[in-house]
Amino acid sequence: MGIVIRKYSNNELVAMTSIWNHIVIEGQYFQQENGLSMKEAAVFFAEQTFTGVAEEDGEIVGLYILHPNNIGRCGHIANASYAVKDDQRGKRIGEKLVVHSLEVAKQAGFRIMQFNAVVADNKGAISLYKKLGFKELGTIPGCFKMDDGTFVDIIPFYLELT
Repeated sequence: MGIVIRKYSNNELVAMTSIWNHIVIEGQYFQQENGLSMKEAAVFFAEQTFTGVAEEDGEIVGLYILHPNNIGRCGHIANASYAVKDDQRGKRIGEKLVVHSLEVAKQAGFRIMQFNAVVADNKGAISLYKKLGFKELGTIPGCFKMDDGTFVDIIPFYLELT
């Protein structure tokens, strides 16, 4: 059947929260330091402009959240975060999630997708974003705090959607 990307439903919150929290606890890519409780996850995923899931053969294998990057005069800039289940990585699920989010962002009226803090060690994401036409805005040294207390660089990226 393949991988289908679609809007999430509440009965998938357990699987979604598990995937999200695993990446938070890995401490390598997401800024959050603490996972979400089920109650927090229900609110968090519902309050996004769009929350999408990747489903394969009835299993949730990834997800993304899409929301404004800022407010007011910069409210036309979107931001998104992507999460792929640990044992499903390497199957291009992340690419499918990003491509889907760009279409949804356009449909929602966003003009730009901006990623504020791509960890410089996240070579897979950086390669994907460049492949999709994102532009690198430079490097901000030592902005992401790793679990061991060291700091690594981040690279902001953007893509015009119009």
